[in-house]
Parts: sequence; structure tokens; C-alpha cells
Amino acid sequence: MNAGDIAFPNLGIYLKDVPKSFSIFGFSIAFYGLIIGIGVLAGILMAAHMAKKTGQNPDDYWDFAIYAVIFSIIGARIYYVVFAWDYYKDNLLSIFNTRSGGMAIYGAVIAAFITLFVYCRIKKKNPLLLGDTCMPGLILGQAIGRWGNFMNREVFGEYYDGILSMQLPIEAVRARDISESIAAHIPEGANYINVHPTFLYESLWNLLVLIVILCYWKHKRFDGEVCLLYLGGYGLGRFVIEGIRTDTLFIPGTQVPVSQVLALLMFVFAVAVDIAVRFKKKKGAAPSA
Repeated sequence: MNAGDIAFPNLGIYLKDVPKSFSIFGFSIAFYGLIIGIGVLAGILMAAHMAKKTGQNPDDYWDFAIYAVIFSIIGARIYYVVFAWDYYKDNLLSIFNTRSGGMAIYGAVIAAFITLFVYCRIKKKNPLLLGDTCMPGLILGQAIGRWGNFMNREVFGEYYDGILSMQLPIEAVRARDISESIAAHIPEGANYINVHPTFLYESLWNLLVLIVILCYWKHKRFDGEVCLLYLGGYGLGRFVIEGIRTDTLFIPGTQVPVSQVLALLMFVFAVAVDIAVRFKKKKGAAPSA
């Protein structure tokens, strides 16, 4: 394979010289950043659409988006650096070099939720309603954003040679992302690896969660329920997918994948709170003896 090639051989798909960036007037623009930007814009448009559809003011969501985007970018970088500290501790300036990768969606999501509650407290708005309205946009943005990882040849899984197997040139990926299992299955004399396209799995799962959210919206029984649906749905999918990724971040001093732990906590929290709220509402609605 050439350095820029990406293939899905068992599907008969061979992409030649897929670029990581392009130039406009001498300025290099990374496809990763462009796709993330498209995902963010699509997410904001979706949130504004949901606001209009439910009788809210879409301008409130454009206003909130300004703060959410800024703090989410910062949160995504901080999260990654904290849990990959061994990589950055000896070269602190590399912390600011985001062009080489190193943004974690969990950090962005955590920062976005914190920003939401602070924003609503200052603006005196219902954070649960605002959160529900933002969730379709958030999961849509995540689904689109994962294709930035595709352009960067990152966020892939362990060795795999099934129907969706993805082939990547060894020189196009980060050495630390090639696990022992992947290395052991490199054909003699070959310059490529066969892996799970986990970026694709997560993108498709996120689209499924989006569809479920949109279909369920008119049936929601309380503000915040769509937030719980997002947390539970995304958490469930991420828990499974994270188990086969090779770029997993670990809790410092352990071999416990931090993203899997968070995903499990998200799912358990969402299910527990949803059951508790439904039980409370049912008990409150029951006629007195």
C-alpha cells in the first residue's frame, strides 16, 4: 500500500492517496479539523431546529453554543493530556500541539454539560429542557466528527480480517496505536495492518442513538429524560467499542480503561435515574387510599 491509501478489501473498497489536509492560498487545512467543524455546525443547527420545533427561542441555543464549543475544545484537550500524561510530561510544549491529535470526546462532553449548567444558572433557564433540546445535536455532531478520525488514520481497533476489515499503511498510523496483536498479524513483507474500523462502529451507533432519540422525543415524560437516553445509549455503545480500540487511555497507575469505566457509569446512572424518576411519578400519581 502507498502511504495515503485506505482500503476495506473484503468490501472491495480501495481508496487511493486519501489526503489528511489540503491547502488554500498557501494555508494548510486539516480534514480532521474541517470535519469536526462540520459536525459542530450540524449539531448547533439541529439544536436550533429542535428548539424551534418545541416552541423555544433558537437564538438561545446559538448563544449557548458559543460558550459550549470553546469550553468543549479545552475540555477535550485537558482530558486527553491528563490521561496520557506519560506521553506529555517530558515535553510540555507538545501539550499545545493539537495538530498531532490528542482530543478526547469525553472531555468535550463533560465540559459541555458543565457549561450547560453554568449557562442556565446565569441565564435562569431550565438546564434539563435545554439539555434535552441539545442532545440530538450533540450525538449528530459526534457521528459526523468520527470521520475526522478516519482521515487521520486513528481510532481503530485490534486485528480484524472480517467483512468490515480496514487496511492502513503502517507508516500512516502512530506507532503506539499498533498493538502486539496487530503486529503479530502483519503478513511477512507487508507494509499494512488489518484492523477494526472502530471510528465507523461508533459513528453508526451514534446515528442509531440519534434515531431513537428523535423517535422517542414526543413520548418523553419529563425534562431531562432525553439527556438520560443520550447518556445511556452512548455509554452502552462506547463501553463495547472501547474494548477493542488500541488507543485506550488508562486510569493513571492501572490498566483500567478510563473511557470504559465512564461509559459504564453513564449507562448505569442513566438507567437508575430514569427508573427512580418514573417510580416517583407513578407513586405520586397513585390515588390515596
